[in-house]
Amino acid sequence: MTNTFNIAVTGQSLIKHDIRGVDTPGFRKAREILGQADLSFTNFESTILGSHGGWPMKGSFFGCSQPVVLDTLQALGFQALSLSNNHAFDLGPSGILSTSEEVERRGFLHAGIGRNHTAAGRPGKGSFGGRNVALVAMDGGPGPDFMYAGDAAPGRPERPGVNRLRVTKVVDVDDNAFEQLRRVRDKVGYTRMDLGNDSQPDDTPHVDPEAEISIARAIFRRSDKVGRNITVDEIDTARHLAAISSAAEGGNLVIAYLHHHHWASDWYQVPEWVGAFAKKCIDAGAAMFVSHGAPVLQPVEIYRQRPIFYSLGNFIFHVRSEKSPWMAREVWESVIGLCSFGDDGKLVGMSFHPIIIGGAEQSRTDALEQRLAPELARGDDAERILMRFQEHSAKVGTKIEISGNSAVWKI
Repeated sequence: MTNTFNIAVTGQSLIKHDIRGVDTPGFRKAREILGQADLSFTNFESTILGSHGGWPMKGSFFGCSQPVVLDTLQALGFQALSLSNNHAFDLGPSGILSTSEEVERRGFLHAGIGRNHTAAGRPGKGSFGGRNVALVAMDGGPGPDFMYAGDAAPGRPERPGVNRLRVTKVVDVDDNAFEQLRRVRDKVGYTRMDLGNDSQPDDTPHVDPEAEISIARAIFRRSDKVGRNITVDEIDTARHLAAISSAAEGGNLVIAYLHHHHWASDWYQVPEWVGAFAKKCIDAGAAMFVSHGAPVLQPVEIYRQRPIFYSLGNFIFHVRSEKSPWMAREVWESVIGLCSFGDDGKLVGMSFHPIIIGGAEQSRTDALEQRLAPELARGDDAERILMRFQEHSAKVGTKIEISGNSAVWKI
């Protein structure tokens, strides 16, 4: 008889406040859903201001949290956290060390940051409900080079930071535009030294001078069409796939996680490169692929009987109302995915439970500070969220059947 193993996955948790005191029926219901799983997983979208201190590395989009928020996440039922994201380095290396220290103190399964490149890329491993689980967590940026972890080298100390999946934006232009860019570059005297300055602290980017031009870190490529493209570093890809394969061969059910902000112009559209990378992770042995970054709920795809969550949007989202770009309703709506796996690591069932951050009433106000806790959605709100999710998932071949205030994957 097959013993199923249940994993609950949610949107990212950008948490700044202890919300354990919130006592609404919708919040209690959301916690009950998490409690049904053998393992509940979220992305901790922040950095801890702890014993190592730190300094703000950003302007208006800076964020850090007190250690108590980790107690909050644990009380909600989370046992596993990805830590690789664009806020992980908001306090610099000190924040990386404090976050690692506080997360480990509480016994979370975690991955995605470390005191050096080797440690940051190491899978997190643990045992839950009689099943061994591993987590490989990556960040695709864009972010400054110095936020990513580095190993020590002769004359160069190690750097605490984030586990990187190097992703490069390339702008395709036609022959005419390419020659104009070349003339502009030559006219202003853009030299190899300028390229080196723009690329700090990394080395000068390697480009084919007849096919590519690099100006101020932007790469323009000669092409027969115009558009934006993403290239994923082959060395980083091989490193992450090897980590997934090794963990899977060791008998672990592997969660592959990616955080990135290389969104399409339409929030709901999944960039092709993400789909291709997700499938490589599954091929390498991952039981599921989970991603965040785009602040909305994107579709779920089933590949080789394993789920790919392209973006689960937000689960906890503590941001300020002042000059906020996050007023759109869909930013505050998502689902909890409850995924059941068989002994062979393949998906045997999946249900979806819609949530609204702050609940239906608070979501109709402009005061974002009042939208503290995720609440299970009901009625028209649940139907709207699930129908949108159903529609977008159908485009990648996933059939979702809505029944009342929840939905299930139709096998």
